[in-house]
Amino acid sequence: MNFEWMNESEIIETDGRIEILATEKSDFFINHGAVADEGITSESLCNAPFYYTHISGDFVMRVKVSHDFKDTYDSSSIMVMKDLTHWAKACFELTDFDTHAVVSVVTKEESDDANGCNIEDNTVWLQACRSGNSFAFHYSTDGENFYMMRFFALPADETVKVGLLAQAPLGNGGKRIYENLTIERKTVKNIRMGK
Repeated sequence: MNFEWMNESEIIETDGRIEILATEKSDFFINHGAVADEGITSESLCNAPFYYTHISGDFVMRVKVSHDFKDTYDSSSIMVMKDLTHWAKACFELTDFDTHAVVSVVTKEESDDANGCNIEDNTVWLQACRSGNSFAFHYSTDGENFYMMRFFALPADETVKVGLLAQAPLGNGGKRIYENLTIERKTVKNIRMGK
């Protein structure tokens, strides 16, 4: 598969391992105006490094992700994109609750934000599945048993951008690590189960 960049950054690829440098103050999020008196609400940004390929039809993408959890919202993520206002990402993130969690964002002109399960480790597997215009994100702590994070519809073309997203919305950036990336062109029997 041929990969290309949106918001190019530094990358090191070695034998099943990809390191991407998340640049300073980088994110994909289209804010809809809600700002709290306390705490942090990201401004609208579409500037994080996205290393992607084009996939037509149904697929399953799976990758093991990790990073060093330095700053709030730092994340190793995966993303599915139609265009700059229609996309979804699954993140392994340092949340504003100071947890390591699987987090999902679906954007249809504006972004939502949903914290999923907290993960005790610094590593997790993320998976994205497509079946028609239905999509699902899953996570796994062992690379074998996957659990649903999010099931959603996305107005997508037959061919979409699919790949790795490295973000640091508030911080100075850093290495985001992706291992054992696979993308299979197949239709899952049960998209909620991811298999």
